[in-house]
Amino acid sequence: MARSAARPDEIRRHNLGLLLEQVHRDGELSRAELTQRLGLNRSTIGTLVAGLTELGVVTESVPTANDRAGRPSHVVGPSMDGPYAVAIDLDVDHVVIAAIGLGGREILRREGVIDDQHRAPEAVAEQIAKLVKELTADVDAGWPTGIGVSIPGTVSRGGVRVDRSPNLDWSDVPFAQLLSKRLATELPVRLGNDADLGVLAEHLRGAARDHTNVVYLTGRIGVGAGILIDGAPLRGRSGLAGEIGHVVLDPAGPLCHCGNHGCAETYIGQLAVLAAAGRELPPGRDSASLLVSAVQQGDPAVVGALRRCADPLGRTIATLVNLLDPDCVVLGGILAEILAVAGEDVIDAVDTHGFGSHRGQSILRAAGLGQYSSLMGAAELAFQELLADPLSVRGAA
Repeated sequence: MARSAARPDEIRRHNLGLLLEQVHRDGELSRAELTQRLGLNRSTIGTLVAGLTELGVVTESVPTANDRAGRPSHVVGPSMDGPYAVAIDLDVDHVVIAAIGLGGREILRREGVIDDQHRAPEAVAEQIAKLVKELTADVDAGWPTGIGVSIPGTVSRGGVRVDRSPNLDWSDVPFAQLLSKRLATELPVRLGNDADLGVLAEHLRGAARDHTNVVYLTGRIGVGAGILIDGAPLRGRSGLAGEIGHVVLDPAGPLCHCGNHGCAETYIGQLAVLAAAGRELPPGRDSASLLVSAVQQGDPAVVGALRRCADPLGRTIATLVNLLDPDCVVLGGILAEILAVAGEDVIDAVDTHGFGSHRGQSILRAAGLGQYSSLMGAAELAFQELLADPLSVRGAA
């Protein structure tokens, strides 16, 4: 059966989304630049800009003669008092929540502690809901358009359930529903794996901005990889693609909590680094901060521990390079600290174990967004529906 032609209103919705996506990704753009990028005529661009301005999602200004030579083209940018994403980055011992405006502008941020006695899904949802309500009440202008949550575990394809999070001890949890219920909201709530969201954010706004084949390797309590191939996320049949922390480096190595021996996580995970540094601390944000402070102070035990992690980190990266042939590998969390302390050793290990023309020095980089890669990725998750259909912008507000 032949497909029916798209209706004018569908075409308009599609083009509105394309234009808004350009402004969201790159910030202020002239009408001339938008005309060139989208391949539409000037009058159509003018109509689309007028529509988005009326919706309150973009603003338009005319540069002065000093700003641009010749006849100035109107400049379109994200509205400072328009829609914002509620981004949530959940880890085992803490949660970060932020209001992020179009264009990736952080408006406001709140943080909370997740303690051992309140780590059940219902208790975490309750705490997050409280922080979200406080955050949105304190935002001076604009309105929330969606909620994105970064999860340290695997997430269902629909983005509503946590399939498995070993470090949180969660399994098959309808967390989006739990959170929506406590917020009493119709705003879309979407979940994503922390590494998958980290690579998305680093690709859009961070260290991998100019690349489409990217691996983001994160080292929090566990070790995971977010992967983009030709700009598209690689997640696998069950969402388990990127579980590089459980690739075996040495079958005779330490016992991993997954039941295998010598997993990468037993060498470069935060718990392994703490043990190697002689720090009897539970893994988590506070412990990671202490390690970073110790490195800055030149603590020989911590610096030595990070240097010993260089070879297994390099071999782990080489495995990813051999499999995926990426443009770049971005390191986050404690792995970025290993790169900072022992970069040459990491590069040597990548070059020794990697195949082909890749050189570690040319593809390795620290996360451009620092500790907030997954948080910014969660914001992108929350913006998805708005960017797909800007005419729905007020639908759930």
